[in-house]
Amino acid sequence: MVDDDPDIRAAMCIALRAEKAVIDEVADGSMALHHLLSARPDAAVLDLMLPGQSGFTVLERCRALLPPVPVVMVTANQGRRHAALAESLGASAYLVKPVPLSRLVDAVCRALGR
Repeated sequence: MVDDDPDIRAAMCIALRAEKAVIDEVADGSMALHHLLSARPDAAVLDLMLPGQSGFTVLERCRALLPPVPVVMVTANQGRRHAALAESLGASAYLVKPVPLSRLVDAVCRALGR
């Protein structure tokens, strides 16, 4: 779970943990890259606007991992260009904040093929 807002991150984690997900939390793009490379999670929920490195940079690096890590982008940015770029970089979903937590859970489950 990568989001620099601790309240948003906590709410999303609670929703996913209710579905028995085991979640690691980081607050910036640089830590996200480090974690993705070292821990190899099953999936990632990634904010677009992050300190350190942008969510797009992190997403691009995720695509280079073998096997690729499914990424659900969550952002307050409603721009179509950003959604299109996320899709072209391989995001499994692009959700606009405030996102209903049930929709987030559904998107993560779909990204994992469940």
